[in-house]
Amino acid sequence: MTAVTEGTGRPDYKKAAAARRADRADKPGSKAAADLAAAGALDELFAKIDAGELELTGDGGFIPGLIKAALERGLQAELTSHLGYEKGDPAASAVSNSRNGTTPKTVATQTGDIDLAIPRDRDGSFTPTLVPKGSRRLSGLDEMIISLYAGGMTVRDIAHHLASTIGTELSHETISNITDAIAEEILEWQARPLDAFFPVVYLDAIVVKVRDGAHVINKSAHIAVVVDMDGIKHVLGIWIQTSEGAKFWAGVCAELANRGLRDVLIVCCDGLTGLPEAIEATWAQATVQTCVVHLVRASMRFVSYGDRKAVAKALKPIYTATSDKTAREAFDAFHDSNW
Repeated sequence: MTAVTEGTGRPDYKKAAAARRADRADKPGSKAAADLAAAGALDELFAKIDAGELELTGDGGFIPGLIKAALERGLQAELTSHLGYEKGDPAASAVSNSRNGTTPKTVATQTGDIDLAIPRDRDGSFTPTLVPKGSRRLSGLDEMIISLYAGGMTVRDIAHHLASTIGTELSHETISNITDAIAEEILEWQARPLDAFFPVVYLDAIVVKVRDGAHVINKSAHIAVVVDMDGIKHVLGIWIQTSEGAKFWAGVCAELANRGLRDVLIVCCDGLTGLPEAIEATWAQATVQTCVVHLVRASMRFVSYGDRKAVAKALKPIYTATSDKTAREAFDAFHDSNW
């Protein structure tokens, strides 16, 4: 839950960030690491890191080694549960199935490649869940690849980045398969059915860099955001177009209606010519309200550059007022001021 600044109703991001830091520090893993450091148990490890004798991540690093030890311990525990007896238990002779060595396997992770010894049983009935059969990557690496791809990196760039930073080598085909899989999920999300009513809808476009074949060009990302009855925001969809236009927005509104959104109280948007008419064609009873940010920007056109900061400060009490009465009083005060 985001902290709110008292008296304004707006989120206090500094308090929220401090709360998240405190929450992370209070988790068992963070506490255990802090306790080990305070007790001096990690002093020898830190000395080796400072001397350059030990790498934390990458090929042969300490953290991949720690993950390897934890995974192999977990795999052995899974096999023990599957067989029904501990290693070295005298009762093992009464069980037909038994341990049968290990099989080497290399998996890619966010910290580098890890060589695992996967335990086996004699009759081949053991199926590990910690590192499933056929898996070559641990959870988290796919998210890293998708983030790099979304940032504009090519498949070749991503492969080079993973190899040079964490020592993980993935083929171009593997990386392409990962990005293609998320593209299918995006299409499903974009076409999902919607609730019949939302009180507030925000329509706006931002200019982003988009990959178009071998080039990265600027395009407008049209975004529809709604606020539900609980005050929670949801993104309904993102549409990429070369430029922003009322005709395209009319198609977006029609698509939202076809997905189930039948009624809206307020649609907040910029002052794009023809946009109010496009909105009213879909939701005839909706109130079209110009976005406050766009109103302030538009008002600055009538102010000299040197006075813009002072005028913007004088306008702020009007649109941040907590009630209609307070807003009117702030407006009257602005009306009677030098501005």
